[in-house]
Amino acid sequence: MPSPYPRKQFAQHWLQSDKALNEIIKAAALSPGDRILEIGPGTGNLTRQLLPQAESVVAVEIDRNLSQKLAQKLGDIPNFLLLCADFLDLDLESVLTQTPELFHHPHKVVANIPYNITGPILEKLLGTISQPPRISYQSVVLLIQKEVAERITGAPGSRTYGALSVRVQYVAECEYICTVPAKAFYPAPKVDSAVIRLSPRPLAILADRPRWLETLVKVGFSSKRKMLRNNLKGLIDRDQLTQFLEQLNINPQVRAEDLSVSQWVALSNVLTLEPSVTP
Repeated sequence: MPSPYPRKQFAQHWLQSDKALNEIIKAAALSPGDRILEIGPGTGNLTRQLLPQAESVVAVEIDRNLSQKLAQKLGDIPNFLLLCADFLDLDLESVLTQTPELFHHPHKVVANIPYNITGPILEKLLGTISQPPRISYQSVVLLIQKEVAERITGAPGSRTYGALSVRVQYVAECEYICTVPAKAFYPAPKVDSAVIRLSPRPLAILADRPRWLETLVKVGFSSKRKMLRNNLKGLIDRDQLTQFLEQLNINPQVRAEDLSVSQWVALSNVLTLEPSVTP
């Protein structure tokens, strides 16, 4: 049994499966020049796999007890930097400017993150449709709840495709790597997990008014059973929306989950903005 004990307040579930660890490392496609950011290293099982294969690893751990244990076990390794902090509150860029150059500008993220703060972590790493991230990463490999992974990587028309899919796929290429069963963790969570790889990149066509696109997506998916023109009737006249859908060669009876990310962008760019809606 691992020591110290997991703490519920930090939603700690430590990965024990060598198979899953190998899948994460494979998905990260590491090379000797890579500088890695790891969020929530826990007992260091993944950290130990990363260190021999990367130029440097910056690990951010909120749990003071775990940080002390990690410092004792890995603190003497020259390419390892441990920060005891809340990642969501951490100004990482500023902190790293005060460290050896080896740890500056991590460009890959590899982490097993807590389920309960997956959304905020994704926003900090990837930004949002209307707000770019402060630090741009080449790739982000995460172990997260399977249901959330399926939603992030969902394809248009599938049962898992929704507003989250559009928001994340707008800012990154999203790949579902593999499923990780609950039994691979200590303590075992109540649900399975999955490894995903996110590769930040701009779309071929960007939204002219990103905040307007965010509003359309939020309202458009407010009731998945309804046709899009019914969901958006509070923002735009139904007849006008039908006209623009036909202009884009989209069935006027389409539902929100049937539109690809690029179609959402195209629609937001042609729709007339109502005076009551802030772009």
